Amino acid sequence: MLKVISNTIPILSLLKIDKLWILKELYQQIIIPEAVSNKDFGTLFFDLGAGESEVLILAKEKQADLVILDEIMGRRYAKQLDLKLTGTVGVLLKAKQLNIISSIKEMLMELSVKGTWLSPKLISKSIELAGEK
Repeated sequence: MLKVISNTIPILSLLKIDKLWILKELYQQIIIPEAVSNKDFGTLFFDLGAGESEVLILAKEKQADLVILDEIMGRRYAKQLDLKLTGTVGVLLKAKQLNIISSIKEMLMELSVKGTWLSPKLISKSIELAGEK
């Protein structure tokens, strides 16, 4: 089973559109950190919130197969740490590719309407990658 670690923002985003079940379909189990276990490592991420820091620390400690993280700074650190990374949109794209959902465009629009900011460029690129117009 894959070791998948997620921050709360992607989970909350999927909850907003009633699609949290997608995570179980794709990954069966997801680890959400409760507390930083390696305080020394945490000081490396002084410009991140506690949640993002905890995700990165736990991902390194557990040698995670995948990290689900939306925040820009957290994603930069994840890349520096050579962690395999996705976010809410990436989860939706994978679900579309596996025919778990029928339209990513609808879900991106619903996320936007419900207060999740997504750049127009990200929306367009995601719709294109999903083969939708």
